[in-house]
Order: sequence, then structure tokens, then C-alpha cells
Amino acid sequence: MRRIMIIFVLLSLGAGMAFGLSGALRLSWTPADVMTEPSAMAPPLTVTPSPIGAVTVNRHTHRLDVAARAVTDAAKGQDARGVLKVTVGENAADESYRLDLTAAGLTLTAAGEAGGAAGLYALADKIRSGEPLTAGPVTPRLGLRLTDAGSVGRDSAAAGWSKGTDYSLNSDIVTGALLQQAPWVDRAAADRVAAEFRQFIDHSAAQGYNGVVVPGFLEYVTFARVGDGHAVYPAGDPHVARAQAMVREFAPVFRYAADMGMRVYFMTDMLALSGPLDAYLKTQRDPWAVYQSGLRELFASMPFASGLMVRIGEGGSAYRAPGWDYFSRIAVTTPDQVQAMLKAFLAVAGEGDRDVIFRTWTVGVGAVGDLHTNPESYEEVLGKLQDPHLIVSTKFTLGDFYSHLPLNTTLTVGEHRRIVEFQGRREFEGFGSLPNDLTALHASALRRLLAGNGHIEGVWLWTQEGGPLRAGPMTLYLRTGFWQLYDLNAYAMGRLAREPDADPGEITADWVRQTFSSDPATVAAIFRMFASSREAVTKGLYLTPYADNSVKALGLEPPPMMWIFEWDIVTGDSAVLDSIYATGRGHVDETIAEGERAVAVAERQRADVAATDPATWRDPALRAKLLDSLEYQRDLYDTLGAYRAMFLRRAQWLDTGSARAREQWRAAERAYREARDLHVRAHGGDLDLPAYNFTAADLGSERFDRDPAMAVLARILLGLLLASILVPWRPVRNLWRAAIMPWRAPESPTRAARWVAILLPAAALLLSREIHTWFAAPAHLLATLGSWAVFALVARLLVRGRDPYALWTVIGGVALLRTVLLLAVLAVRGPGYYWFQFWTNPAARTAYVIIAFGSFAWLFVATGSVLRARYGRSSRRAAGGVLLAAGAPVLALGVLIWSLGLERSLSAWNDQMALLPWGLHRILGIVTFLGIPPALPVWIAVTGAVLTVAGAGLSVSRRRPAVPRTRPADR
Repeated sequence: MRRIMIIFVLLSLGAGMAFGLSGALRLSWTPADVMTEPSAMAPPLTVTPSPIGAVTVNRHTHRLDVAARAVTDAAKGQDARGVLKVTVGENAADESYRLDLTAAGLTLTAAGEAGGAAGLYALADKIRSGEPLTAGPVTPRLGLRLTDAGSVGRDSAAAGWSKGTDYSLNSDIVTGALLQQAPWVDRAAADRVAAEFRQFIDHSAAQGYNGVVVPGFLEYVTFARVGDGHAVYPAGDPHVARAQAMVREFAPVFRYAADMGMRVYFMTDMLALSGPLDAYLKTQRDPWAVYQSGLRELFASMPFASGLMVRIGEGGSAYRAPGWDYFSRIAVTTPDQVQAMLKAFLAVAGEGDRDVIFRTWTVGVGAVGDLHTNPESYEEVLGKLQDPHLIVSTKFTLGDFYSHLPLNTTLTVGEHRRIVEFQGRREFEGFGSLPNDLTALHASALRRLLAGNGHIEGVWLWTQEGGPLRAGPMTLYLRTGFWQLYDLNAYAMGRLAREPDADPGEITADWVRQTFSSDPATVAAIFRMFASSREAVTKGLYLTPYADNSVKALGLEPPPMMWIFEWDIVTGDSAVLDSIYATGRGHVDETIAEGERAVAVAERQRADVAATDPATWRDPALRAKLLDSLEYQRDLYDTLGAYRAMFLRRAQWLDTGSARAREQWRAAERAYREARDLHVRAHGGDLDLPAYNFTAADLGSERFDRDPAMAVLARILLGLLLASILVPWRPVRNLWRAAIMPWRAPESPTRAARWVAILLPAAALLLSREIHTWFAAPAHLLATLGSWAVFALVARLLVRGRDPYALWTVIGGVALLRTVLLLAVLAVRGPGYYWFQFWTNPAARTAYVIIAFGSFAWLFVATGSVLRARYGRSSRRAAGGVLLAAGAPVLALGVLIWSLGLERSLSAWNDQMALLPWGLHRILGIVTFLGIPPALPVWIAVTGAVLTVAGAGLSVSRRRPAVPRTRPADR
């Protein structure tokens, strides 16, 4: 009965471990209500010549003069003789205007400068598009139309893009102009930033935007109003002189946007820190009074600023510029902290009638962690916070800027002022290197959101922002590369924000006429190409059965394009690829066919554009660039299509064991390798259209290709071990008997028996774990086999001076039991099958973990039993010995991981095992992304040390002190 209870307890522990593991993995997927991809049709258009040849304005400012020049430039070459008379009133902020067609000509009447500029830019747009001018009053629908800062300040040197692996996310636009010492700012570099900024602002204003978001906050602040003025930065600290120099040089640069009628918002992550500020805040109970002082200083030195934009959901080393002592930390993680931060900033904003824009973008667990996607969390965090100066900014998708996502439901709740975020240069869809007309999708989303929430008052369109700066094609908006491809989406959002009900097809066609050609046949061909661009993107870069599900794993919500990981890394890990297969295991043929469909669409797109007459294009270079992009798209989708077929057929074989699936897998692999080689050769050194990164895919494939061979080896080894049970040779039988009945472990061995007790289990452990890791993961072997070895050696020391044979048979016998269990799974279809079941089959995973953990725990029970039965140790000393032997490998493992570094250790292990995305460490960090406590190695080492010390204490023999004899008293 006692032994039955022990087995029951061990299996119960295994069940608890299985339950905890499933809770940690939290793998699930449910169908998602993804947004439909609307289609657009371009209406036929007869180009209308401009009736305007000149413009007169009743008063002149730089802003109005630039807008008026846009009209005359648009009409240039049309020999128009009409004069547009513009009358501007004194209401500077009113954007409304009215166009009248009279016998004397055209008149544009505006309430103020904002309306005059808006009307002039709208007329210039119509003239460039060949649209007829229509009379009547106009008021832009959304009053806040923000853009990012484009490519301003970004380095255009090719060397920065040559490797394609710079995943820095720092987006500050002035770091390239900074010096390490006085005068702190390079004047020539600052002048270049200023010129790029003016170019961008002029372009954005012409597209209808009236606000810009500029990265920066802390670098312009000295904290001179905190304490005695030197509390944060001591006297002589270079942070002060540098901040003053930056304000002096860049305040006039950013003021240009305000002069052009653009609202200027500075943007920062929270907590924003420098070394001295970080040290000072550690001495303060409330950090927000310090930040309030800094914000007041920013608004005083940049009086044209309209407010501050704050993000709390991202931060860390990836956002830090080299040599730059400013960084961010994710530290605002509770509703109370968010509310305290916003109340502090809003108090300062209210003093000067400015705004605080709070971004809900967060990725994590809890009310703040899912603030971006959970209406209940939104209400919990922000519901009670009402302030007229608070604007909440949220991405329009229920996640990041991917396709195959639902509309963000948090945009329909709350009573705050809201703006909606859109991305023109889709970072996850080729960084703007692929035709990707988002006009119809954005129009549909914006209309639905406006219908569902009357508090939405604006949009924020990213032209260049999002993702790493130099890990994609070398395109810089308005400056370098084929930036026109994503200028379409910037132009379209400028139109939609003013007129959400505008026809998306008409918007795209207008942009095509302005950018590429006014020839009707050429416009029609280019429009057809853009009209099918979303089909190509959504089929070529996504796997629909997976992408159309809401997936949860490890407490996170993986995006719908996990097989291409952040941003161009084609992944090869089993967790992602097996899960993708599992979500659509009944639709493998359709998923593969979608990849083929994407290639067919890409071929048709290129054929349409190639058939156009080159003489009808405004710029032959743009035609060549578009054709190159379309050829790149076809080649990319062909390569990705071959890869999807390969890994889906492989997973199908793992799942079913089908010989046909295995043949299809091998055939698809040959096609993939040929397509990949062609893709890399064609685009490996291309900075404008770079090759995707297939390193992770190939690392996974190299291992998974060995699955059939590993399965054969596992069957052979498993057969030998099972056959050994029947072998009548006593040394082998002793191992199996000792594993099951350690209290009857044999004694008095022969010389051969001693070697068998050591070498047979050691060989079985080594070979089985090599098979388990495809003979490709020494890090895993070091951790597992090293732990076995340390345990055995420490246990041997416990019985020094005694024959260790009984101990070796018990430890070796249990090792054989565990090896048989592992090999039983590996023998099916190799290590790939083991991990496939682990990721996709909760029942099988639970059953395996229960038995595996129970047998693992049996090692300690069996060791304690043999210490008592064969070595005469008391229960206390036997338990102490087991604790000591168990604690030593834990301590050694903790010290090893601590010495190497947790991130480095996990990365090396993951690279060799191909379990999680290869790019996780290189871009986001395994420790940071998965929320693993950085102190974990210390915890492991401390746990091992406690077990070791406790075991040593219990193992010490406690002999009763001898009672001294007393002699009879002298008489």
C-alpha cells in the first residue's frame, strides 16, 4: 500500500506539472471576425483642363503663398487664363471655405488662413487629377489630421542598409546631427535636417494634413526647475549644455511646421530616462512631479508645441541610439500608474491649453497589457479619467498593422477624444517595397469607426514610421528609393480624413494620374494592378486558416503572420509552424493553392504594367521601378509559396504518417531550395528590393530533414533496450530490477557488471538525447546530461568507502526507464513528432508530462530507497543525501546560466533546438518578450544552494554524545 501511495503521489505531481505547463503555454485559437477586404472600381474620367491660370490673395503669409503656388504649379502648361480670387478672413483656426463660380471667374472665400490654405490645396489636387472644380461650401470632416515626421534626419548612406540586420527601433530624427562635445550640434547636419523637415511639411500640408508628431522630449530638457536646479543634473553635467544647444538649434526647425499651420506634438515613451535622471528618481517616491517640471520646461522652450504624445507599451535597448544617454523603460504597468501619469501631464497641458495624446498601444498581460485590444481593460484604465485635454490614440486594427485582423473594438468605447492610427508603409508587408493599395480598406475601417464613435476627431498616418530603421529596403519618404508606392496611402488618408465618404477607387485613380501618367489606358492598367494588390499581399504573405484565427500563446497574442517573423525573417521553429498547421489541418491543399494564386496575381499585375506604352509615363524611371517591384513580388511569392508547401506537407506527415504527404514534403523541399537560391542570388545585394532572410527556415529544415533517420535510430535503440529486458545476463537484469525495486538493488557484482551499470545507461542517455536533438544541440545535451552526471557523482560521494554498485544500478536503471519513455515517442516519426504533439495535442502532452515527471521524481525516491536499504542510512540522512545530489546540478545550472547570461543561454539553446522564432532574440529579446524574470538564473542558483546546504545538513551523522563514566567517590 505504501508503494502504491508513492506512485500515486508521483503521478499527482506529474499531473500538477502538466496542468501548470498547459497554463503557462496557454495555446488556443478561435475564429476571428477579420475585416473584409473591400474592392474598388475606378470611375471613368474625362480629364478636365484647369480653368485657373493665376491666383490672387487678399493678404500674404508664407503659408498662403505656398498654397497659392501649389495651384499655379498644378495648372502649369495648360494655358489657362482664369484667375482665382481668394479672400481670407481673420478666424485663423477655421478650416472651412467656399468656392463660387461667377461670371467674373472663381472666388474662394475662407473664414481664416487655415481655410484658405485648405481650399487652395484641395483645388490644386483636383487640377492635378484632371477633376472638374465644384462650387459650394467645404468643411473637412476630421479636424486633427496627423502625420509622422517621415524620413527626416534618417541616414541615407547605403552602408547602413547593406547588412539588412539592423533592427534598431530608435526613431529620433536629430541624433545624426549631434556631437559628443561642445558645440553639441553639427550646424551643417542640423541644416540638412531643417531642409528635409521643410520639404516634408510642405508635402504633408499639400496632402491635407494639419499636424505632425516629432520624436523627442527628454533630450530638450534640463530639469532646471527641480530642486535647486542641479538635483537631476549636477553643475557642469553635459546633459544641460547639450539640451540647451538642441533647443537653440532645433526649435526653429520645428517651428516651421507651426508657421505652416501644422500642430506640433512631441512624442516620448514612458518612462523616458537618462542615467542621472534614473538615479534621481530612485530617491523619489513620486516620479511625476519631476516629469511635470520637465514638460513645463519643454513647453516654455518650444512655445509653438501643441502637446505631448505618450506611449507606455514599448521601450528598452532597441530604442536607444548608439552613444546616446537617453533610453526608455516599460515601467507604467498598472491602471493606477497610468492614471497618475496622465493626471500629472494633463495638469501641465491644461496650464497652456495643450493636449496630451495617450497611445493605447501595449503588448502584455493584465489590464494595461491588453489595453489596446480589450474594451473592458480600456474602461478600467481610462474610463474614470475625463479631461478635455486628453486625446486617446489607437491603431485601427485589433493588433499591429497586419492584414487578417478585426477592426479594433476599443475604438467604439469611451467618451474621450479619439484619433485613429494608420500605417502607409506597411512594415510587415514588405516595408513599402510591394504594391499595397490600402485606400479601400482604410476607407471602410474609418467609416465604420466614425459611425460607431462620435468622439473620433482625427487620424494619425505613419508615412515612414514603424519597425526597424534599416532592416528593410532602403526607401526614405520623399528622398530615396521607390517611396511613391507608399505615398499612395499617405495621399489617400489625407483625402479620406477630410472626406471619409470619398470613393476609394477615385482617390487611387487620381493619385495614379498625378504620379505616373494621365493617359487613360495607362491609368486603367496601373489601377487594375493596384486594385489586385491586396489580394496578392493577403494571399502571398499570409496563411488564411491561421491568419483568420485569434491565437493565444504564452499569455500573448501572436500576430497573423507568424511564419514571417518581424519583419522579413522566414521562421523555421516548430512552435510556430506546427501551430499554423494545426489551426488549418483540414485546409492544407487550399492554403498551398493560395500561395500559387498570389504568384498568378503577381504575374498578371506585371503583365498589365509591362503592356503600357512607355511614352505615356511622366517619368520612365518610375515605370522601371514599378516593373522591378512587381518582378520582385512575383519572385518573393514564388519562394514563399514553395516554403509554405514544404513545411505544411512536413507537418501533415508528422500528423498522419502518410507516405504521400512525405513524398509531397520532399518534392516541395526541392522546389523551395531552388526558389530560395534564385531569390537570394537575385536580391541578396539589392538595397531597394532586398532578399528575405531564410536563415531560420534553413536551420529548422536541416533538423526536420533528419526526422525520418532519427525515428529509425530511435526504433533501433528502443528495440535493443526492450530486448535487454529479456536477456538472461544478470548485469543487465540487475539494472531493470533495481529501477523498479531499488530497495532490492543487487550487491557483490562482477567486474563486467560494474561496467554495464555505468556504460549501458550512459550510452542510452547519450544516444537518446542526441536523437532527441537531431545530433545538433550541444547546449541541450550539456544541460541534461550534465545534470545526470553531477547528480550521479554527488550520490557516489555520499557512499564513499562503500561499494557503489547498488547505487549505480538504481540510477542507471531509472535512466533506462526514462530513456524508454522518450524513445517510445521519438520512434514514431522522430523529434519533430515529439514537438508536434507537444505544441498541438494537449491530451498527449498532458499524458506524457505526467508519466515523464513521475519517472523523473522516481529517481529521487529510488535513490533514497537504495541509500536506506543498501547503505544503512537513516531516513533523515537518506533524504539529505537526495537533496544534496539534487541541489548540486540545480546550483551548477544556475551558475552556468548566470555566467553566460540568461538571454545568451536561452538564445543558444533555442537556436540549436529550433523551438521558438529564431528572430526573437535578435530583435525583441527572448527574456523581454516572454516576460522571463532576468533574475531567473539567480533564483535557480539560490534554489540549488538551499537544497545543497539543506541536504548537507541532513546528511551529517548525528551520533549521541557519549555519557562520561563517573568513578565512585573516594571514601
